Amino acid sequence: MKIADIQARNLIKYLKSLGIEVSTSTKARGNQGFYLRNKIYISKNISPDRLIPTLLHEFAHYIHAHIEPFMERTGGTIEVLFDDDKSDFYKDELLKVTNFVDKNSKFERLLQHKSILKEKISEYESIIKNKYPEFLRSKKFKEFDKYIKKSDAKYLLKYDRVQLISRGLGKTTKLYSISNLEQDFPDMSKEFCAYIRLKSCTCKQSRVSAKINRMKKYYTKPTELFARFIEGLYIDETAVKELAPNCYKRFYELLNTGYYKELVNVYYSFISSKE
Repeated sequence: MKIADIQARNLIKYLKSLGIEVSTSTKARGNQGFYLRNKIYISKNISPDRLIPTLLHEFAHYIHAHIEPFMERTGGTIEVLFDDDKSDFYKDELLKVTNFVDKNSKFERLLQHKSILKEKISEYESIIKNKYPEFLRSKKFKEFDKYIKKSDAKYLLKYDRVQLISRGLGKTTKLYSISNLEQDFPDMSKEFCAYIRLKSCTCKQSRVSAKINRMKKYYTKPTELFARFIEGLYIDETAVKELAPNCYKRFYELLNTGYYKELVNVYYSFISSKE
């Protein structure tokens, strides 16, 4: 049996000795793991190298919940986590650690997608303005509105693909897609085609922005920042010390006074001794 497997088993055994229910065979709500009311759930599909970091992450939530009641509902506060009122002083460093521990927290793919959509919107806007120089995205496009009323293309203003079923004298089905506008609607001008595609990109851009905002709200919750800090100590303690020297110093001051309760045992048994 590999050393990491033995460590994981010992860590789970210790967590259970604290009265924590640990399950390693759940779907974990689409995540690698989550903590809820004295229970730690780990995904059955988690990779072996992520088991201990995830257990430590969720255990950090357990510790936080005992330091700061109602943490699960509020997300907690940095002031309580570091027993200091300088929240901004620590937050910037914790964000750096979060970006180091979890590359998804940088939103690189989403930001790239948003940038591509922005370029496409600009491209379609240029096509429209070649014929309609007064066109503004913030105002009604009267010429287009007049045309679209009599066209099935109006359904593509809400969906990129639609299937229309007619139940008149015999059932007929028509499939339309914004990628085939020129073929599906040969009478439609290139400016109107561009406008439909612009609207589609604008909706997608809004959804991407909303997702980034949701993720930012999640990643910047104090309890998540702290959990990834603990996770980071296991992954690469030296890197964490360099990225967050003030958090690192304050954490050890509190750790060794018992402020973080049973985390002190977990740290010295499973984090600092992992080598």
